[in-house]
Amino acid sequence: MTAAGSYRVRVPKARSQGIADLTRGELSKLSPALEKSVRGGADLPGMYITAVPPLPEPAVMTQIEFLAVQPPYSFARMTYNERRKEYLYEVIEPQLSSGEAALLKHLKETLVHILGSEASVLSASDKRGYLRASVENYLRTRHVTLSPLSLERLNYYILRDFVGYGPVDVLIADESIEDISCDGVEIPLYIFHKRYESVKTNVIFDTEEVLNSFVVSLGQRCGKQVSVSNPILDGTTTEGHRVQATYAREVTTRGASFTIRRFKEKPFTPVDLILQGTASEEMVAYLWLAAENGESMIICGGPAAGKTSTLNAAALFIPPTAKVVSLEDTREVNLPHENWIPGATRSGSGDRGPDGKAAGEVDMFDLVRAALRQRPNYIIVGEVRGKETYTMFQAMATGHTTYSTMHADSVKSMVNRLENPPINTPRILLSALKNVIIQVQARSGNSVVRRVRQILEIVGFEPETNELITNTVYEWDPGKDKFTFKGHSFLFDNLMELKNLTHEEMEAEFRRRVAAVHYMAEHKLTDYRQIWQIITSYYKDPAEVMQRIGYVPEVTA
Repeated sequence: MTAAGSYRVRVPKARSQGIADLTRGELSKLSPALEKSVRGGADLPGMYITAVPPLPEPAVMTQIEFLAVQPPYSFARMTYNERRKEYLYEVIEPQLSSGEAALLKHLKETLVHILGSEASVLSASDKRGYLRASVENYLRTRHVTLSPLSLERLNYYILRDFVGYGPVDVLIADESIEDISCDGVEIPLYIFHKRYESVKTNVIFDTEEVLNSFVVSLGQRCGKQVSVSNPILDGTTTEGHRVQATYAREVTTRGASFTIRRFKEKPFTPVDLILQGTASEEMVAYLWLAAENGESMIICGGPAAGKTSTLNAAALFIPPTAKVVSLEDTREVNLPHENWIPGATRSGSGDRGPDGKAAGEVDMFDLVRAALRQRPNYIIVGEVRGKETYTMFQAMATGHTTYSTMHADSVKSMVNRLENPPINTPRILLSALKNVIIQVQARSGNSVVRRVRQILEIVGFEPETNELITNTVYEWDPGKDKFTFKGHSFLFDNLMELKNLTHEEMEAEFRRRVAAVHYMAEHKLTDYRQIWQIITSYYKDPAEVMQRIGYVPEVTA
């Protein structure tokens, strides 16, 4: 990459001219603008597929980051405007001449009618090849000759709009982006970036027609219909992205809107917790022991605190031979376990009946009841917020290890939510819960961080005061940004009694787990398959794993 504004990408062996050598007679029939463009030779993007433009306001803008999203076609640039004190995420795609733009419009309108039905059953990669062949065949049969550069530009937009996510395809492809939000027509899209938080982009839907059409296409990707009579969309795409959208101006007065929460193909791991400072190595080792020994857990926190990420990381420690059933509204949990049944809720159709459910609807309560008949060892509930929670706590009380998340900022607020409508779980049942993790989103300097504020144990229930007895095991010190062990863990006491271990033997076992976690973090093993291999090997032969990682136990006097 050269200096800002001078980044260029060439196509090998492409001719130096940047406009198509078009057959004028044929193209003049397609659009008057095409012939004008060919004759005039103006408005040409040059000799590159994508030419990265200079900064819009170089005097006050600084390039912070440059990303090749799909080289040599699409790129992204993060800039900072000193005057406005704001970041801007620029999507950079191939620039088209007026002739190429007119031809692209004609191709898209034509392909909709000529593509065969067999295209709908092809995989994404096969669709790309099919579309490329269709475009080239269409141009060849009409004696339209394009330069390699022009053909690549047109193919990029055809593939982007027919197979990809259209104008937001670059945003979907950037793994640093967590959420994509559109608030209406002629309003810049906003993203939530891992490092820069809420950032404005240069992507804008200029017309209601285009935005409405895009929302309809999102519904099709989710297998749902959205229309004037049914203007609210809530679904999941085949890739796992969570979508919430509204159609036209029926319920959102600024026009159609949508929010896309990107699905992470690589699940969040325990090593990610450590590398991002969310938890310490000792805390992760504690979660390992808790998961192995069937301790139920709820992760509490506010929006975007990282609850599901921590849930996925902790679930990676579930023994490989255990049967796991996960239940979610939107698929976010991703596990390597073979004996795993992932379940998701389903919306119904038509009017709601006396029970408040539409025909064909499957809610979380239905999934929890079904899960109990599948004899699972571990039940993972994405988020508890309704009557399914009572059934989940009954499952805990009968020996099923359960993991879940909840919107709450303390044990007290968790208890208040659990025992009041619409959940209505008796407090006595809460004693079946063993661990509570309180997670927060906090500001550290100029950045926003996620931290496990506390790991607590539910020790028992005091009938006289009707209060839960808790013990804080680990706590985060926001002043020093450090995690401290509070001196005692009832999990260790239970394990010593269960396995007939001395205090020294329990401490040695915990240190071995910490050493294994430290090894994974030190070598930055963020791939869940590598972590899974170490965990499963440890369950089979811990001594061999300790020897492999070069662990030398401390010798005490």
